[in-house]
Amino acid sequence: MIAETICSAVSAAGLGIAAITAYRKRFLSATRIAAYSLVPVGLVLTGVIGWVSDIAFKPSIWLGFVLLGTAWLLFAFTRAVERRSGRTRKGRKAARDAQREAVAPAASAPSLSGRAEAPQPQAKPKAAAAPEDFSDVEAILKKHGI
Repeated sequence: MIAETICSAVSAAGLGIAAITAYRKRFLSATRIAAYSLVPVGLVLTGVIGWVSDIAFKPSIWLGFVLLGTAWLLFAFTRAVERRSGRTRKGRKAARDAQREAVAPAASAPSLSGRAEAPQPQAKPKAAAAPEDFSDVEAILKKHGI
């Protein structure tokens, strides 16, 4: 009840200031002040003020906020530890890829010893050499005087 009265008084004072500002021919500022002064009454009429006052005076709600904050801090802490230790997604993916490369393609076990021959990379077949005809490029360059 007291919150509604305070909000109404603040809105009335704001509308009074807006009227004085409009009297001084500063209509844009007066309109802005009037808009700000209507916000408290709008909050009271929509029930936001009652909701906020209920939250402020219930310990169980504050306990919920404390638990949410604790959860957020735990997430942030684990993220920082993960970054510091280098165990990120990229690091895990690189380790997994390295493990896959350690296994020979047709082997049943990882090839950890250096005795086995490494597979030779296959040479790429060279494309047939096409005759290089730059006559059209030369024509364009000549056209532009280059």
